[in-house]
Amino acid sequence: MARNPEKAQNGNKMQKEKSLIVFQDKKIRRIWHQNLWFFSVIDIVAILTEQEDPYTARKYWNKLSQRLREEGSEVVTNCHRLKLPAEDGKLRETDCANTESIFRIIQSIPSRNAEPFKRWLAKVGYERVQEIENPELAQERMKEIYGQKGYSKSWIDKRLRGIAVRQDLTDEWKKRGIESQEDFSILTAEISKATFGMTSSEYKKLKGLTKENLRDHMRDLELIFTMLGEASTAEIERIKDPNKFVEHKKASREGGNVAKKARLELEKKTKRPVVSRENYLKEPEKEKRKRLLEPEKD
Repeated sequence: MARNPEKAQNGNKMQKEKSLIVFQDKKIRRIWHQNLWFFSVIDIVAILTEQEDPYTARKYWNKLSQRLREEGSEVVTNCHRLKLPAEDGKLRETDCANTESIFRIIQSIPSRNAEPFKRWLAKVGYERVQEIENPELAQERMKEIYGQKGYSKSWIDKRLRGIAVRQDLTDEWKKRGIESQEDFSILTAEISKATFGMTSSEYKKLKGLTKENLRDHMRDLELIFTMLGEASTAEIERIKDPNKFVEHKKASREGGNVAKKARLELEKKTKRPVVSRENYLKEPEKEKRKRLLEPEKD
């Protein structure tokens, strides 16, 4: 069972899936809730009103929501206060609305971005339906995005394989009652600590990352040993079938230790560390590709 079953259940309901999408280089937070995408109203208002300051966009939304209530509109009532990552990285309750409600909000804001935003939003929804019906489309889109960023085909293949391995592991955890994001993070940290000698957060600090996805800044071998640790943990979960959180932590350490032994053996043979301080930030595209393909020197 999960370390905190009630908390895990609530976490599963409120936070099944989170992501960021981009419209005209502006990031929009969204969350998968009640089998629908819910978008951050503040982020959308900021784009439509061309406000760089989130505080100003929030004030605009407060006045607009008050006017909509006075008009008898139900759109504000249909907004949900859901937890999304704030600028400081912490989860904070934010007004969110589904696609239908967002269209109504857009109609209330005079903006030159309104029409292209409507088309973009409709496209996002259509792509999501396509991906549900054919998951391979999601992979193809990811390949395209990583390719545009300058990653090599070899790296992209490993990154996508790592996502599949990660999904297999989380499925095994969910089967045994582990569902909250907090519990996932704790167990993932156990695997990383055993595999690389540091937790995921410590790994990010080593690479000089803050909000970025750690795995997007790993080199080939780092990805491979991450996969090995998680694949080993998933197999141990299947064989030992733990039902207490402390047992899941033990299985995670054991899986990570499998990857650790392989990593140390390779480092002994090559005289080179697998773990790298290098990240993928602020480098010319050519240098990015070159670095990701080359092993780190002493």
